[in-house]
Amino acid sequence: MTSAFAPVAYPFNGFTDLELAEGYLDAQARPGLTRIRMPFGEPAWLATRYDEVRLVLSDKRFSRAEATRRENVPRAFARIAGGIVMMDAPELTRIRKLAMQAFTHRRVEQLRPHMRELSHRLIDRMIEKRGLTGAPADLVADYALPIPISVICELLGVPMQDQERFRVWNDSLLSTDATAAEQTQRHLGELAQYILQLIAARRSQPRDDLMTALLEAHDQGDRLNEAEMVSLCIAILVAGYEGTSSQIPNFVHTLLARPQAWERLQREPERLDAAIEELLRFVPLASAAMFVHYATEDVQVGETLVRQGEPVFASIGAANRDPERFPLPEELDFDRDARAHYAFGCGMHACVGASLARVELQESLRTLLERLPGLRLAGPVEWKTQSFFRGMLMMPVLW
Repeated sequence: MTSAFAPVAYPFNGFTDLELAEGYLDAQARPGLTRIRMPFGEPAWLATRYDEVRLVLSDKRFSRAEATRRENVPRAFARIAGGIVMMDAPELTRIRKLAMQAFTHRRVEQLRPHMRELSHRLIDRMIEKRGLTGAPADLVADYALPIPISVICELLGVPMQDQERFRVWNDSLLSTDATAAEQTQRHLGELAQYILQLIAARRSQPRDDLMTALLEAHDQGDRLNEAEMVSLCIAILVAGYEGTSSQIPNFVHTLLARPQAWERLQREPERLDAAIEELLRFVPLASAAMFVHYATEDVQVGETLVRQGEPVFASIGAANRDPERFPLPEELDFDRDARAHYAFGCGMHACVGASLARVELQESLRTLLERLPGLRLAGPVEWKTQSFFRGMLMMPVLW
């Protein structure tokens, strides 16, 4: 069957909270996929149920790359992403296979002490600053932003003095401000040139870092070329920095709004890893389903027959709240086994840096719980309004 409903306006989520919008619940209550109209481009289908989202994200009959060859592509923002996130198999499969050789569990775990030391050092600075001024700290600027950018630069072998340049480049690439398109293109070129310099440096002087490992990764003589390495490193920077720096304060905000949850993690720190998985499921990070998938042939998605050439979006946030997969999904339940969530995607486009993000979230929250057990909001938060990811620009806190 196909939807009998006229297209509804999309995106549903707002920017000034972390709730899952009612529009997603309405979509899940209707039979079949939901017909939506985006701010830009043609109408599209929206998948919101767990199994339907998995099919759209995993089935090779859906193409992201097709969007790069079309006009009038539906999208929530004036600009759409490019690079590795818009590739299809077999090109994508080949790059992921090589990248996973470099993104090993050992390499991620080697970074854990760096993350722990950095978290404690940042809290030391927050405590010292408050002692001198008495003013609240900003959990975003003083804590959440420095952690992932430092970790990614450590991973790629970027000198500390260049980390601020990386942050500026990243913020520009993720901006949805259509008026800044020229600046974004310039920053993209600067970032690409910088990564090419890193590649050249690692070729001449190999180190035990991700960049060297990417250069050494091979499969039957096949290696990543420079353009693929640049695209992959940019994807790691954008997803790793913005996603984690948003979710650290998002998770804290969610916990502080439920004091019993914050207090339980203080009493039972062994529950933290499970709590992180549940928070990843519970907090809908994206402001909208971000990537369009075109059917390359007729595909049955649940109760809807998607015709060849039709565009489909898949909402990860809605899938993570599907009551058919997660009973009582609106409840934050640390006893739930939430590891099957789609916060890091699934299928061909599952995030290669998921293990890194998990360790960052674990260490940053663990340190906050240990060092600042009395953490509380010290005023209204300021929300981001021009980004693919929802979260806070500022979060004043006291303890």
